[in-house]
Amino acid sequence: MLAYMKRTTVKLPDDLDRAMRDEAARRGITLSEWTREAIESHLPVQRGRRVLRAAAAGRSGHADTSERFEEILAEALRSSTD
Repeated sequence: MLAYMKRTTVKLPDDLDRAMRDEAARRGITLSEWTREAIESHLPVQRGRRVLRAAAAGRSGHADTSERFEEILAEALRSSTD
């Protein structure tokens, strides 16, 4: 947690406020902690470290994807035209 924190007011619809409070309670954390985590997860830079959102986005779980890319692409194209 940061030594200094700025207070910010945000206007939310009642249903979103309730969902946030319920989720924070379910996780056993304060609403402020939950809100900070949610906001940080949407920022490109977190506490001085750049977040590479696209990293691992295309993981297939197969070690041979780079060797089989033509076969995989042809298969995907066939299934998209069916």
